[in-house]
Amino acid sequence: MKVITEAILRAELKATEPEVYYIPEGKILSPAAREYLNQMQIDIDHERNRVKTAEAQVAIKESRPPESAVARYIDYETGAGYSEKPEHMTQLFGNRLVDKDHPRIRYRGKLDRLQADTVYAQTMIAKAENSEKILRDLDDILVTLRELMRCEVMDEPFTRETIIGLDHDTLREQSHFPMKYFNIRQMTLPEYSMGMTYALLNLLRAEVRELEVISVEAFKEKRRIERSDIVEELNRLSSALHIMMCRYLAGEYSK
Repeated sequence: MKVITEAILRAELKATEPEVYYIPEGKILSPAAREYLNQMQIDIDHERNRVKTAEAQVAIKESRPPESAVARYIDYETGAGYSEKPEHMTQLFGNRLVDKDHPRIRYRGKLDRLQADTVYAQTMIAKAENSEKILRDLDDILVTLRELMRCEVMDEPFTRETIIGLDHDTLREQSHFPMKYFNIRQMTLPEYSMGMTYALLNLLRAEVRELEVISVEAFKEKRRIERSDIVEELNRLSSALHIMMCRYLAGEYSK
């Protein structure tokens, strides 16, 4: 996915001052570019919505609604206008509405649940073991999950480069070769005798894998993934939790 930087944006808008900047398909704005548009008081929308909005305006015009009927919300899928938000719909971003079972909303719901389960796991582990190291790593997992939520809602690129203190290449390396780094065989499956902490870590890992599948459905447009940065980060998160499981078995959290 290509990123539109502030420099690119300044050059593109050098001779124009549009009311709305439409983000082209397959591209995202850098935080600096988004801030520049905000400073210029230029609204931000997606290219695909330009046609939908135009069609909605034509439909509204043809139906000749009374002047008092103002479309406060726009259906993201059809471009239809609403003066009030229907109960079965929710905001995707801005005033764009989708049904509450839309793949993007289901993704957000599952991501919200995963954050809640991470906090629950921390609570249980703090009560049972109070291991500062493992709680600190789970804090970092939680920060990553919250950043995933923020950048998707704000339509910004995900830029965090480490999880549990490891960069992306190291996460992949240690997750693929746990015997080399922890003297632990790969994906040691849990059983009740291995304790609650290990079971909770495995539960979070499995939930991340489930969320990764949901994210593909949420961000797929005609077999192309719009937010590959989010899908890739979820894959790294499952690797990070696998590494935490290995660290636990290797006794690194009890040192």
